[in-house]
Amino acid sequence: MTSMGNFTAFIGQRRLATGPLADVSLAIRKSTKPAGHQPILIFDDTSGRSVDIDLRGTDEEVLARFPSSTPATEPPAPEPRGRGRPKLGVIAREVTLLPRHWDWLASQPGGASVALRKLVEEARRTNGDRDRHRAARDAAYHFMSAMAGNFNGFEEASRALFADDRRRFGELIAAWPDDIRDHIIRLVEWI
Repeated sequence: MTSMGNFTAFIGQRRLATGPLADVSLAIRKSTKPAGHQPILIFDDTSGRSVDIDLRGTDEEVLARFPSSTPATEPPAPEPRGRGRPKLGVIAREVTLLPRHWDWLASQPGGASVALRKLVEEARRTNGDRDRHRAARDAAYHFMSAMAGNFNGFEEASRALFADDRRRFGELIAAWPDDIRDHIIRLVEWI
């Protein structure tokens, strides 16, 4: 998604800020309009799910909670070198397969690990667009559920979203508050 790494804050139904989490946090703190009884919600634009952050303290204390905004004073000490291929970022995890799958993997050139990596890469190439579309749809749905779950037409709009009925979806959300509607459209990407 184009919004990867971005977060969006809403005060009630009004979008306040979009950007890296540290920037959004400071924008909330510096907002000149008090929220009053309106909730302040922050959403991860990649997943559409809300996130909780701690806004207590000074701006510097808030920024210190975000690793990307903390200046590095000296490079980190190198970790002890272990087995595997650390320069490639290889991570060892457990895989559970049936015996016939292990037999097939063992017969492949390079062994099970090489065969699994090739299978994953092929699936990513083959299903990449479909996976991105599904992730965008799911992010839009999670955001919609939190921000528009009680709006008129929510159920129908959800059905149109999952049916990939772009025209109907656009019609159903057209009367929703501008900032919420526009954010949903940005998350969905295909409208």
